[in-house]
Amino acid sequence: MKKIALSALFIASIMAAPAVAKDPTAPKAPTAKAKAPKSLKLQPQLSTLGWDAKAVTHGHNGTAQFSAGELLVDGTQLVGGTVTVDMKSIKTTDITDAENNGKFMGHINSDDFFSTTKFPTATFKITKVTPIKGAAADANNATITGDLTIKGITKPLSFPAKVGVKGGVAAASGTATVNRTQYDIKYGSKSFFEGIGDKAIYDDFTLSFNVIAK
Repeated sequence: MKKIALSALFIASIMAAPAVAKDPTAPKAPTAKAKAPKSLKLQPQLSTLGWDAKAVTHGHNGTAQFSAGELLVDGTQLVGGTVTVDMKSIKTTDITDAENNGKFMGHINSDDFFSTTKFPTATFKITKVTPIKGAAADANNATITGDLTIKGITKPLSFPAKVGVKGGVAAASGTATVNRTQYDIKYGSKSFFEGIGDKAIYDDFTLSFNVIAK
């Protein structure tokens, strides 16, 4: 009798098992795919890029132009993107004398600095955008992290920025500090040339940007 009772209990437990256990080979319900970020085209005519470099006794500043790019957005959030700079568009705005301006720009375009003939573009690829909690409405509200490529050399770069997405338009503005020696731009650097005194050029320069994409 005990054996009959155990057998009956075993059969009853099988009958009570979930229906899915009856057919382990049944196809699973498809899972929803993550929505791909939307790509907005960079608008070079609406975007600006400025640079500022300092030496021991003086400094220079100027502009360059974005040539192409995109910003990737997810709803109202900036999540990625890539921008390209036309390195041959670099100008200095503080040297007003035409002859001195030409000499300066000739040096900037040479192998001592940006080698623009060999490397006509520079790029920045966004790899991460981290919101800054509690940021004021008119302040930087995100930290942008990405890969900056100059003269064919790629290095990571992070900086604070003000970003926003509204009405199909994405915008990002801020200032990034770049160590030029990481990109084989060592001319006049105290880090590599001793005894140059007041002829030294500081390693860091800044890039101020305002990027618009839609």
